[in-house]
Amino acid sequence: MSQTEASKLPKIPDSEPDGSKGKGKQQLETYRVYVVTWNVGSRFPENISLRHLLGLQDVTVDKDTKETNAHLPDIYALGFQEVNAQPQQQVLGLFKEDPWTHKAKELLRNYDYVAVKTEQMQGLLVSMFVRRQHVEHLQDIEAEFTRTGFGGIWGNKGAVSVRFTLYGCGLAFVVAHLSAHDHMLDERIEDYKQILENHHYHVKRYREIYDHDYVFWFGDLNFRLQGSDSSTEVRELLRDESQHEALIQRDQLYQVREKAQQAFQVLQERLPAFPPTFKFREGTSEYDLKRRPAWTDRIMYAVQPLNRQPGMQLSIEQCSYKSHPLYTISDHKPVTSDFTLKLYPNVRAPGVVFSPLSLWKIGDENTVEYRKQAEFDEGPNDWIGIFPAEYASLADYVAYEYVNQAESPTSSDSNQVPDPFETPSHHRSGRHHHRNRQRQRRHQEANAQELVRLDFADDVELRHGEQYLLIYFRSTGVRGVTSLAGVSGVFVAEKRHGSPHRTEYHVD
Repeated sequence: MSQTEASKLPKIPDSEPDGSKGKGKQQLETYRVYVVTWNVGSRFPENISLRHLLGLQDVTVDKDTKETNAHLPDIYALGFQEVNAQPQQQVLGLFKEDPWTHKAKELLRNYDYVAVKTEQMQGLLVSMFVRRQHVEHLQDIEAEFTRTGFGGIWGNKGAVSVRFTLYGCGLAFVVAHLSAHDHMLDERIEDYKQILENHHYHVKRYREIYDHDYVFWFGDLNFRLQGSDSSTEVRELLRDESQHEALIQRDQLYQVREKAQQAFQVLQERLPAFPPTFKFREGTSEYDLKRRPAWTDRIMYAVQPLNRQPGMQLSIEQCSYKSHPLYTISDHKPVTSDFTLKLYPNVRAPGVVFSPLSLWKIGDENTVEYRKQAEFDEGPNDWIGIFPAEYASLADYVAYEYVNQAESPTSSDSNQVPDPFETPSHHRSGRHHHRNRQRQRRHQEANAQELVRLDFADDVELRHGEQYLLIYFRSTGVRGVTSLAGVSGVFVAEKRHGSPHRTEYHVD
């Protein structure tokens, strides 16, 4: 199936047996995941477009409705290696806005994607983007990293990952950069084993990488060709299409995964039908014969088909797998793969439901009201953020308030601002507002739901006439594991007129 054909795949419900954990009957639906890996060689994304790389070159979008002329991926997983990690870039990293994530975000926001999590370890980077309609269903988002290079000291080699649960299934996205050079095969195998041994999550049922229903493992894995051919001889063989199959059979990753089963044997991969993606002379698509051409940049996947509902097996298909030779800033070519997979859209975690709020009075105290569903387990570090209605990242909040005031930082900690996934820090411009008086009221209702009212202080700085919304973050307080428990409708902020007063929800 071509990438164009895959892009037109609808979400088609499969069989619907009884026994759903959500409303109505259980079902499977098809979703799309688009994976990118690129060793960018410390280059910056200046003067290049990512539209072709992200498969958007033929996609048009209606600016008003945001409808497109193609069925877009539900998830983008972007993995980069050798991202510039000089000190000035590490400062940028404090703001969770490295140049590559920023470049992708500014493009993908036009197609209604939200940056949900980024994890960076030195030059190794993974950035996850999800279509807006799925964001509020993301559960247990967690990032992890493992160093392998130089005894795990420098972090120049290893893996970073993001995992989350969506529609009843656990997904893990692992980006790796393994040891280089032809003769370092044993070290690459050892890198893989170290990552598995040291990469752990803090989510029930999904403690290890391969516990997940779906695993995507990609990056500059640095596997080379077996044999003693010279660089020139390999290049000449590549010019003969009839020799492609023989060359790929000599690929070290193919050998250790399929033949010897020393590493990555749990994963699957459609063998590359594209030319080797390393090593090129920068600025060209000509091989640099200082190294033998090799398929160093790879994308693999795994599925645990029986992890969930009996008789409703999960499945995945690798619909496209290709390189992008038009990108020449690095000595590697980027590689992408388009997948379809099955999820359970009726499986929804319990959460909170915000009452409608049409207007936020700037300069007044405003009261947020929501109902906790009976099964919702409130965490000690939960907080509610105010976001622009067209937010492009979960780090885009402009103000926030902790749900449990007794658990929140005191006014002396007012310089602390939460990263949605980490311990509060001072790197964002959002503001936390704390008052000594009780600003939270709770009422237990007959249906076992709890009605909660939470006051936001009068110095929340919103822009007059702009639209905003609220997002409830459930934080376990353990290694940044975070879930989204509810998203409000859109409301407008307006400047105060007349004497100060408190603006509250009014429930019809």
